[in-house]
Amino acid sequence: LYVTLSELFCYSAAMARQLRVEFEGAIYHVTCRMLGDVESVLFTDDADRKRFIERLSERVEQYNIRLYMFVLMRNHYHLVFETPKGNCSKFMQSLSTAYTVYYNLRHDRHGHLFDGRYKAKLVDGDDYLLALSRYVHLNPVKVAAVKRKPFEEKIRYLREYPWSSYPGYIRKRSRFDFVEYAPVLGEMRGKEREGSKRYQKFVESGLAENDDEFIEILKESPRCIGGLEFREWVDERCEQIIAERSAPEDVTFRRVEEPLNPDVVLARLAQVLQVDVDEFRQRRRNSPLRAIASNFLIKYSGLSQREVATVLNVGSGSAISRQLLRYRKISTEDKKLNKLLMRCESSLKEDRIK
Repeated sequence: LYVTLSELFCYSAAMARQLRVEFEGAIYHVTCRMLGDVESVLFTDDADRKRFIERLSERVEQYNIRLYMFVLMRNHYHLVFETPKGNCSKFMQSLSTAYTVYYNLRHDRHGHLFDGRYKAKLVDGDDYLLALSRYVHLNPVKVAAVKRKPFEEKIRYLREYPWSSYPGYIRKRSRFDFVEYAPVLGEMRGKEREGSKRYQKFVESGLAENDDEFIEILKESPRCIGGLEFREWVDERCEQIIAERSAPEDVTFRRVEEPLNPDVVLARLAQVLQVDVDEFRQRRRNSPLRAIASNFLIKYSGLSQREVATVLNVGSGSAISRQLLRYRKISTEDKKLNKLLMRCESSLKEDRIK
């Protein structure tokens, strides 16, 4: 996989901005806080929260983001997402600008809304993503007013908290169509239909025990969340960016993977799904094949939506955008199909590192 880094090192008037490492398929934990003291309120009421979620939903689609979870607090928010296009900075800049414009107009204020740049940590996948999801989703019950409540009240508050993806994960509320639940739930072992119950038990067990080990992992690095090897890899990338920041062209580097030829991706999908390759290019009512192919061609071949449209004989890039929305829906709602999609993921990952 070739990774393009864009505008990742620059200075503010007072100090160096935090270095951003961006690459296709990167997973981030992002936090962003309201400018001012602890009493500052980023979301004054439900109208503000609803508008932020609208802006978030729009930009998840626009920038082809795989949003795994979110939590809105009084003066800050948490997002965990993957960037198939390696565009964390563009996505966050657009989201922050859109909400700032709305907030300033509604509340008759001017100037910056957020406290400096957002904080984004790269996440080493699998177990670290799962542990992070518990940490993020427990935020609503970590505030002082709720921490003092009896245990059963805290549980009820957490399950009913509407400004979080957690109630959707445990099927206590309708799921957001712009959140991808399957990757995190897929980390829960056992029968797939019991994933939500097992995840609920995993998260809520954090109320009865201290997650000291994960808290220490969070402190290990300001740049990432993961094991020693992953932290060293991120540090090396940052050193490379610093060394080459004065170069006029973009900096590129390899991790261990190469983008796959689109024909290879389609062939592998056809093998796992037991269909002919030509079926991905055919328009068939209620068939998920074009949606599946669109997602995997972007993720594993690094194609743009317009390029995918050409490969699949679809009219335009906007049509592919609709296919990607459909993919997110079927990948979370069709449990049998989701198992096949996970097999496709595993197979293509093996192909890419050969």
